Amino acid sequence: MTSQSIEIKIDPSSRIPKYKQIVDSIVYDIAQGNLKIGEKIPSINELSEHLLLSRDTVEKAYKNLKEKKIIVSVKGKGYYTTKTDLISKTNVFFLVNKPSTYKMIIYNSFVDTLGINGHVNLHIYHCDETLFTKYLERNIGYYDYYVIMPHFRDENSNHVSCTASVLESIEKIPKNKLIMLDNTKPEITGNYGAIFQDFKEDIYNALKEGIERIQKYDKIILVYPNKSVNPYPKRIVYGFKKFCVEHHFDFEVLDKIYDDMELQSKDLYITIQERDLVNLVRQIRSKKLTLAKDIGVISYNDTPLKELLGITVISTDFKAMGESAAYMVLKNKKERVKNVFKYIERNSV
Repeated sequence: MTSQSIEIKIDPSSRIPKYKQIVDSIVYDIAQGNLKIGEKIPSINELSEHLLLSRDTVEKAYKNLKEKKIIVSVKGKGYYTTKTDLISKTNVFFLVNKPSTYKMIIYNSFVDTLGINGHVNLHIYHCDETLFTKYLERNIGYYDYYVIMPHFRDENSNHVSCTASVLESIEKIPKNKLIMLDNTKPEITGNYGAIFQDFKEDIYNALKEGIERIQKYDKIILVYPNKSVNPYPKRIVYGFKKFCVEHHFDFEVLDKIYDDMELQSKDLYITIQERDLVNLVRQIRSKKLTLAKDIGVISYNDTPLKELLGITVISTDFKAMGESAAYMVLKNKKERVKNVFKYIERNSV
């Protein structure tokens, strides 16, 4: 290629579009000083051949860079980097366990709050320990901050907060560059930032907030998936049981909403996965039962769709989590913050 300074990095396993990876890599090289302002970069054909990508992919990346005024084209000469306020000052590696609606709320809130002061690369490891460690090892030393959410599954598809190999990988991150989100681990040494949930106490306290409405039901059923591709912390179950025992509620824990459930009047269901919520509401309607009168429903983790449908939720504030993480980056803070978790009353209890 024509420039010795540029090194485009393409991760074939990433869900980030290839053109976006080209854009991110060039922006990173400029921000790090590897590419100087006014330096020539490879032509579309050169980069296409070098990366074994289609010409359309590279052309789309260059168009995006031109729109952001990161590069300019000089007729008859080629493409050159140019001075721009959009060049990021802080590069962030953002690693989440799954591409759920609420995880993307955290990510989008983080990016929006960071604004033009930062550049964020998102990676998803699908609760896979091997993929998580692979991503970290591949990217250690290339970023100013590492924002990570540690949630994993074991060989039986149960939730695991961390493993020995995960801890070993995390320990390689300089702690002044580390921000843990959603699920922190006290075993990690050093002074690092964290915005976390306390899954056991959060559900316990949130249900206490709604106890006045909950008390009209005879039995509470928690639908907690025991085995899942993206499993949930078992501490949710412990907090639920603690609430029911201390407040003398009859309760049951199911692993899913089954077809043709034995729905009984004055039962209250707490669902975690969205497919269980959909299946439950469908059965309530098909059996001519009335939501919030015959059967109560509370869903775990708020989304815009649940708000639109009027579903009562117990949920952490995902937007606030992203904002808090971005604040730590912008202000170079290292704090341990328990994120807000609350009961939000709507029309299903």
